[in-house]
Amino acid sequence: MDKIWLSSPHMGGGEQKYVQEAFDTNWVAPLGPNVNGFEKDLESYIGENSNVACLVSGTSAIHLALILSGVSYNDNVICQSMTFSASANPIKYQGANPIFIDSEKDTWNMCPIALEEAIKKEMSKGKKPKAIIVVHLYGMPAKMDEISAISKRYEIPLIEDAAEALGSTYKGKKCGTFGDFGILSFNGNKIITTSGGGALVCKNDEDKQKTIFLATQARDNAPHYQHSHIGYNYRMSNITAGIGRGQMEVLDKHISYRRVNNQFYQELFKNIKGITVFKESTENYFSNHWLSAIIVDETITNFSREDLRLSLLDDNIESRPLWKPMHLQPVFKDYAYYGTNVSENLFKKGLCLPSGSNLTEEDKERIKTSINKLMKK
Repeated sequence: MDKIWLSSPHMGGGEQKYVQEAFDTNWVAPLGPNVNGFEKDLESYIGENSNVACLVSGTSAIHLALILSGVSYNDNVICQSMTFSASANPIKYQGANPIFIDSEKDTWNMCPIALEEAIKKEMSKGKKPKAIIVVHLYGMPAKMDEISAISKRYEIPLIEDAAEALGSTYKGKKCGTFGDFGILSFNGNKIITTSGGGALVCKNDEDKQKTIFLATQARDNAPHYQHSHIGYNYRMSNITAGIGRGQMEVLDKHISYRRVNNQFYQELFKNIKGITVFKESTENYFSNHWLSAIIVDETITNFSREDLRLSLLDDNIESRPLWKPMHLQPVFKDYAYYGTNVSENLFKKGLCLPSGSNLTEEDKERIKTSINKLMKK
């Protein structure tokens, strides 16, 4: 049987016309009509007077957000522990020190209580954190009222990693627009893809232009090559942006498909004791459900999330444990952590299930059959 992937690219059909146009007009550089058009499409979709700079990855967007936030060598940066390493790695690119924060149980995202505890503790040591990186995990918005209030209260820039949350909203406002900077990703497994790519959402055009300047090797305005700042090769290509323009035409449709997938899992497990499907806790949250995930309580089910993962794998169905928290990663083991064991327990018990917008009814039936087979054992 063909493999059912966790989240594979899903083309909408309109991408080729933009890519072909780039070839036909010889715009094959990291600038051009598709780059400008993709940025305008994103700004229109996100709203809130957003200013978007398209880059080569979400990781590069976080890196530039840290630079624009004034983070430098030996500074401390607060980061959500339960996330992909790309949220934390750019902190080290700047020679800064990550401080990791536990999750809370409602959204699995940064715990506001632990966040404020960390800020107070670090300030008592005489070192105020230079930035906060919060993540909307698997498309679920974080508790942005509380986190934004803490950021403002202590005057610490807020970087909002919405790499997994394009189209998600909190109280009707799009994720990626709450922080001083927002991060988007168009990696191959995201809700829309440019094969690789990302974007930095800025509050004003001045920061957008600074982003573009740094992303194009920080070349000064001179007839020769002159550089007064360290720059980076981070600008998105016109060909890649063409794929993004085509993907924007099906973004809302892809979100609806992924939300249907989440409903499928809610229905599948509704009478299964010991398995909880990750979903919105209140109507304030609207998740794109980029990935649907479950928690498996082995003391009730008599099988673990790893048993379920391996059972699905036997049927050529991909699933994946939740992100291993950053404070448990060997590369970050020596850095400060604030919280309890919420993220650790989520990692031990949590499993992401196939969630692609191209998941077919036949795929869902295979998934259902595979899971029921384990249940019967």
